[in-house]
Formats: sequence, C-alpha cells, structure tokens
Amino acid sequence: MNQITKESTLKIIPLGGLHEIGKNTCVLEYGDEIILIDAGIAFPTDEMHGVNIVLPDMTYLRENRHKIKGMIATHGHEDHIGGIAYHLKQFDIPIIYGPKLAIALLRDKLHEAGVADRTTLKTVEPREMTRISSSFLVEFIRNTHSIADSFTLAIHTPLGVIIHTGDFKVDYTPIDGEYFDFQKLAEHGEKGVLCLLSDSTNAELPGSTASERSVYPNLDRIISQTEGRLMVTTFASSVHRVNIILQLAQKHKRKVVVIGRSMLNVIAHARTLGYITCSEDLFIPLKAARNIPDKQVLILTTGSQGEPLAALTRISRGEHNHIKVRQGDTIVFSANPIPGNTISVVNTIDRLMMQGANVIYGRHHGIHVSGHGSQEDHKLMLALTRPKFFVPVHGEHRMLVKHAQTAYEMGISSENIIIVKNGDVIELSNNSINVAGKVPSGIELVDQSGVVHENVLQDRQQLAKDGVIIVSASIGEDRELIDSPQVDLRGVVTKVEKNVLQQLVVRAIENILKNRWEDFVAINNKNKINWSYVKEEIESTLQRLIKRELRSEPLVIFVLQISDTSVSTTSDIPAISETKSKANPKVYRRRRSTASAAS
Repeated sequence: MNQITKESTLKIIPLGGLHEIGKNTCVLEYGDEIILIDAGIAFPTDEMHGVNIVLPDMTYLRENRHKIKGMIATHGHEDHIGGIAYHLKQFDIPIIYGPKLAIALLRDKLHEAGVADRTTLKTVEPREMTRISSSFLVEFIRNTHSIADSFTLAIHTPLGVIIHTGDFKVDYTPIDGEYFDFQKLAEHGEKGVLCLLSDSTNAELPGSTASERSVYPNLDRIISQTEGRLMVTTFASSVHRVNIILQLAQKHKRKVVVIGRSMLNVIAHARTLGYITCSEDLFIPLKAARNIPDKQVLILTTGSQGEPLAALTRISRGEHNHIKVRQGDTIVFSANPIPGNTISVVNTIDRLMMQGANVIYGRHHGIHVSGHGSQEDHKLMLALTRPKFFVPVHGEHRMLVKHAQTAYEMGISSENIIIVKNGDVIELSNNSINVAGKVPSGIELVDQSGVVHENVLQDRQQLAKDGVIIVSASIGEDRELIDSPQVDLRGVVTKVEKNVLQQLVVRAIENILKNRWEDFVAINNKNKINWSYVKEEIESTLQRLIKRELRSEPLVIFVLQISDTSVSTTSDIPAISETKSKANPKVYRRRRSTASAAS
C-alpha cells in the first residue's frame, strides 16, 4: 500500500526562486527518479559582507544524488544557470539539456570551473521531446523573454502534464522573429494540464509587458542626439537589447568598444549562433578608440546593477585602468535595478554624475522593458493551458499572492492553488495538491575564496556593526597573570574609558584563574593543564562582560600567551622549555600564542 501511494504522487520541491528574486531551482521527483529545472544564483544583500553570489542549499540533492537523472536549463540567465558549476563540484548530473545559447554559455562556465567532465551537455530545439527517465518526458516550447533561446517546458509524467513556464513575457513582435508557441500551449490545454508552475515576477503590474522593440526609438533618439562620448550599460545576457544597441551604433556611425568579460562572452556566442548580426569592423579595441573623435565612440559595458567588480562600477570609482569619466560623457542605463540592487545602482549613478557625466536612467525614458509578463500575460498563459492545479513561482511573496489571485479570477478553485516556500515538498496526485513536508532550503554563500560559512558571515556582520575587541594576556602555570592584559579596540564606539575597561578585563581574568583553576587541570593527571579550556572560558566570560558594560556586541578575540613551564601541558598546546637571559640571571618564560575568534 505504501508503494502504491509513493508511486501515485509526484513531488515538486522548489529549492530557490520563491519569496525572492533569483536562484531559481526546482526539483521534480517521482519514485526513485529526480530531474532538475534550472540552478541559478542570486545577488547578495548589503548584510552579506564580501559575498559574491548566493546559492540555494543543495543538501537534499547531495543526499539524493543517486536519484538524479538529468537537468533542464530553460534559458541562459545567471539566475537560472549560474549555480550549476558550483553544484557539479558536489554531485554529478548525468546530462543537462537546454537551448543553444544557454548551453554555449554553460559550457564555458563548466570548463572554467574544471567540472566539464561531471556532466554531458546537449542542445535541444523547440518542440523537441526528450525522455530523461522512465517517469519524465520533457517537451521544449519556444517562449519570448529578454534573452534569446528561451523555453517553457511541458513535462509528461505518469500522472499527467506539468507545465513549467520558465521566465516569460508575451512579445508579439520579438526582435529575433522567434514567436511564442501559443499553439503548442493550447494543444496541451485542450488535452489537459495537471499543474501549471508560472513565473510571477511582474504579477503586481496590470496590463501587458511592452515588446522589446519599444525601446528602439528611444535609444535611437538618445544616440542620435549625443554629441560626445557615449557609454551604454545593460544586462550582458539581454541579447535582444545588445543587438538593438549594436544596430543603432552602426546606424549612427559609432565604433563599439566592448568592456566587461561577460559582455564579451555573450556577444561572441550570440554572433556565432546568429542572434546578433553585425559587421566585424563595428568593433574596435579600447586603445584604438583614443584615436577617433568622441562622437564616433560607443562603449558597451557591464555594470547596470552596480555589481562591485563590474566595469562601469569600477569606472565610477575611478578604479578602471583604461577608462576615466570625462566632462561631457553621456552614460545610458538601459536596465532597471533588480530588487535589492537599487542602492548600489544609485550610488554608481551619483559617482558618475559627480565626475561630470550626463547620466540617462529611469523608466520615464523608455529605454528598458522587462522580460517578465504582467497580469494580462499571466491571464493568457492560464487561459491557454487551463491547468487543474496552479503554483505561482519565481517571485517575492506579494507577487506570488497576486498571481494566485489572478489564477482564482481565471476560474481555478482556491483549493487547487497553493503558495509555497523554498524547501516545501508539494505532493501532487490526480485529485489533490498539498504540502507534505519540507527539506533543507537555506542559502550557501560564496566569495572569491570559496564557501562563506554561517559563523564566518556572522563574524563579518558583527565586525561591521559593532567592531572588534582584541584582548591578549600572558598566564603562568602558577595561575598568575604575568603581564597586564592588553586591550585593543577597533571600530568600537563606547563611553567606557579604555583604562576602566582594562581594569574590568583584568579583574574578570583573575577571578577565573583564582576560582576555576582546578577545572582546567586534566582529571587523570593533575600535571596537565587544558589550555584550550582556559582560553574558551576566558573568552566567553569577556564576551558577556563587554556586552554588559558596552551595551553592544563587538566581536571578541582573546589571544592567550602561555608561559614555559616544567609542568607538562595537554596535547592541544605542547610544553615549551624554559630559557634564561644572559643579561639577567632571572628565569624568563618563553611564550606560545594561540588566538581564536569568538564563535
């Protein structure tokens, strides 16, 4: 009976992309088979000091790696494929299917990360059907988005068809002439769709999202009217927008300098695949741009989101080695800030303006349109697919709620609509949908050196908020302080005088040494002192003391200096022999230092 129940339900487990923007990752599981839909990254928040990217917690997939049969990449945006290289370092994925551009971009990422041998990449065409396992047959349906080569998925399972929209908007006049395959969606709707998982990013916005073509005349006007040097920034992966900018540069006889590794990479692949068409002589190297008039130069650069390491951000800070902002430069932001990036973007704009640039940005200029559908686009998707069950995905909580309301207005009963969180296990049968449990669903943070564990991030946050106090003390085997402890404050604001704080520290350490010394001696050998225990106890005591006296919580680092002694110590800290100073017959104790950050 348990086996029958197990096989008659399908699990849908979103690991990222819900109640947030980014790191879109979804698991479909039937019996002992798992397929993955996308594996993206997100931008770090301001509190994630030093973090470069945010990944979903993949504990569930690490624990169930033997079930993984394959992955589908719906398109080539970083919030859908950016995490794959990191995950392949933890578990193999037998095969990854995706459209040509996404697979081309992904192949570079995997080779750079040294994990290309952990999977097989395979491109698929619109309307192609691929059997990934005995339980999952996937059909790829062309949709329209802000990047070329984007798919909606029709996933055939033993229970019925699941439609996963991927990111989409309804663009009736796409730049590349590749139209949304409404016919195929309608066919599935006619036959019966068990469940629809649909992009919710613009669910709060009434009407329809404008076509990508709508930005052309506005960018055309700006480029034609700009007299001096022109810089334009947009998402590197917005291939259609990049194509428009290159077409306009050619129209207005401007040579193009491409700055930023991701921009160079995407343009190269898009030209190879035919998504960008322009002559080779349109592009010139940066050095050559110095030899032609400013009005004949267009610099196409990354940095539309204020990313710390992006080219335009470094230019705004005066840190770029080859480009400096000059009075009279015009800089165009053909992108709107992603939620969470607004402060970084406006700071970049301010810095550029302070250096004399004319910065053109904001919705009122009509130089950016979203790649995500609004309410009327959502209604069309619901009308075409006519799903029995509905799950809004890819969006913050209010967006999911609004999308659920739209589905209800379109005739889906409230008991057939659920709003879930990352990690929720959706259990789907022919007649019901419910949340049947939860799997780990946190985040994994990565900086330039590797994974940033939670305790490290907490230390960084504590340092940024309240500073750090470093206390160093020398202790002998006679439980006495050899020197007065040194107290060093960095980034700490307090009304307590430093000498008063030092007295409190001395008193606290002396009290521990006087009243707790026997606790620090090993039970079976009273000649062994557990110096690690001594350090931990003093450190935790100082943390409580400083929190009480300063009414703040700076990071406390206690450095313990241990004197030489003829008494043996624990294996944690080897014994150190005594030495004598020739200048003074008095015995001096050579010290060994250990340091530890508060956990």
